[in-house]
Amino acid sequence: MSLSSKEILKFIKAKSAHPMKMKELAKALNISKKDYSVFRNKVKSLIEQGELVKLRRGKIAIISEMDIIVDKISINRSGVGFVPSDKDDQDILIPNTGLHTALNGDKVMIRLGGYSGDRRTGTVIRVVDRLDRNIVGIFHRSRNFSYVVPDDRKLHRDIYIPDKFTQKAKEGEKVVVRLVDWDDPYLNPEGKITERLGFPGEPGVDLLTIIKSHNLPEKFTEDVISEATQLAVMPDRNKLADRVDLISDDIYTIDPADAKDYDDAISVKKNSNGYSLGVHIADVSYFVPEGSLLDKEALRRGNSVYLPGMVIPMLPENLSNDICSLRPNRIRLAHSVSIDFDKKGKMIRWKIFDSIIKSKAKLSYEEVQDFYNGKTAGKAIKRVEKNLKNARELAQVLNKRRFSKGSLDFDLPEVKVVLNKKGEVIELGNRVRLESHRLVEEFMLAANKAVAREVSKLGQQFLYRVHEKPSIEKAQEFSDMMKRLGYKFPVSPTMKPKQFANFLNRIKGVPEEDFINELMLRSMQKAVYQRKNVGHFGLSFLHYSHFTSPIRRYPDLLVHRLLRKLKNGHYPIAYSKKVNFIIDSVGAHCSETERVAESAERDAIKVKQVSYMAKHVGEKFSGVISGVIGYGFFVRLNNLGAEGMVRISSLDNDYYNFDEKQYRFTGKRTGQIYRLGDKIEVKILSVDKLRGEINFAPIKSNSPRDKKKKRRKK
Repeated sequence: MSLSSKEILKFIKAKSAHPMKMKELAKALNISKKDYSVFRNKVKSLIEQGELVKLRRGKIAIISEMDIIVDKISINRSGVGFVPSDKDDQDILIPNTGLHTALNGDKVMIRLGGYSGDRRTGTVIRVVDRLDRNIVGIFHRSRNFSYVVPDDRKLHRDIYIPDKFTQKAKEGEKVVVRLVDWDDPYLNPEGKITERLGFPGEPGVDLLTIIKSHNLPEKFTEDVISEATQLAVMPDRNKLADRVDLISDDIYTIDPADAKDYDDAISVKKNSNGYSLGVHIADVSYFVPEGSLLDKEALRRGNSVYLPGMVIPMLPENLSNDICSLRPNRIRLAHSVSIDFDKKGKMIRWKIFDSIIKSKAKLSYEEVQDFYNGKTAGKAIKRVEKNLKNARELAQVLNKRRFSKGSLDFDLPEVKVVLNKKGEVIELGNRVRLESHRLVEEFMLAANKAVAREVSKLGQQFLYRVHEKPSIEKAQEFSDMMKRLGYKFPVSPTMKPKQFANFLNRIKGVPEEDFINELMLRSMQKAVYQRKNVGHFGLSFLHYSHFTSPIRRYPDLLVHRLLRKLKNGHYPIAYSKKVNFIIDSVGAHCSETERVAESAERDAIKVKQVSYMAKHVGEKFSGVISGVIGYGFFVRLNNLGAEGMVRISSLDNDYYNFDEKQYRFTGKRTGQIYRLGDKIEVKILSVDKLRGEINFAPIKSNSPRDKKKKRRKK
């Protein structure tokens, strides 16, 4: 009898009453001698995958029946690991002595142990699946051996490099390492250098380090470029007869002044009943056939990645910046959504269709804002002046309606990094969020909502952008933190977005507003792509998808394909058999590539911030205390976004007591308080560019000195 791995696992769970040896299992499952070899290999594969476990004396057991968990491990900078538990609200704690050879991100098998306080502990038995990773670090050569110190502080062991694998790297050079072997926790992992990046401080090395450490894609292969060149051809007009012709409409784009890819355009008409909004999205799916090399590469990348001064695109430039880009005065293919609203912004009806458009104007956010502020309109603005006025009215109506329904607006400052040609920071600050930004945002939200509502109405499987409500535990943590800051935030299992929105409105204008916004955002779940529609909590939408950025997001590209296949209200029979797998695999993969991109973007900005602040050692800045831990507190600088630390060891005017529950330090003699959320003035003591650390010393604090003084309740 030939059984699949899935069937073997099912039979073992059903018929194996206790751990058995391989031959016992084969006998219990009636495996013939002829099939035994195949059976044994499949059982070994299930053991490798973490579905089964081999115990002492060779007996094989079902993971779920033992005190064993298989999952991904997260290791913090202190070298302590955490593994999720299905049976417990808290992750399983893995002390550094129990990590075996696990590294951050590996899939591991752990055996559950006792408790440390109220947290269950465990020990890593083995690494089930080693994360495929680049390790970037500094190369060192001692008298007897060579090694690399990883940049990632969560990788808690140096990497031993045998002489044959050093690639002639030089002392202090940045290198990329791949693991070769690590089975013995008493020895350091062994690796080989695959690339030499240059020395820290050399032009481009900082961003190259980020790219390599996050395994970001770089150049497209010649085959992909060749295929993109063949596909990037505008079809003859006679082949587009089934598309709605919108060439004469007043359609225009609004983007950053330095943008090169324009994947969304808008048009707004006003009538006696309300407004008609047109959102026109670049029809990338026409030029990227499903299953092509280009499509596979776009899926692998998942999304474009935006680093300071550079973009790692999802699609080659001849598509992203040319044939698919809605450039002005060029005929372009689009996927359009036409939405009718009443005067109060209620969505009355909508239609989704293929179109041909020609953008009348390429506008920047700044020039649209100048127009709204009453400045003289330029030629481009004048071509669509009436339309822009209609757009402003509609955006204001939609914005008011959305927030009345409980949609959250964190409005956190976005860091602005301006570089010169050498990649050096010449300006660091926060981007100003303009009314014109909000206008485009409202229209894109409306289009995404209309698309999701349409497919939901059809009852067909689809790729949604979902955002689940916060867990009660996370919400309670946020509430407890707010209480320590002097604010009330009640928590209940039936919390609605409106409660969060009302709280954000109450704290508008307070010194800690940005900080509280960020804390609330951290308490939220991550938005993901998935087939099951559970709505979008943060937007307070029952239906939401991503449709408006197919040049830079693969999920949007897939959504365009799905919509085209649904033109008759259902998927073709052949496609319907595989659509669930396609949606699920794309959703899971692109949720992960999005997280990687966000992490890379944060790290790249931090690298540039640290580089910039290194030029300002000894200077004074204002900020807010953004975190408090046992050996010091973090300060985020106003208008710069850079964050550094004040170490308690640097405070020589007093001895300070740490109050973990109140997130504060209090001077024993002076009563000076340094508390989470307090304003503070600091000077830069030192900057360690290799470790990415900024060290501050306080100059003056606006926190109360009277320990008994309490903040007024909000």
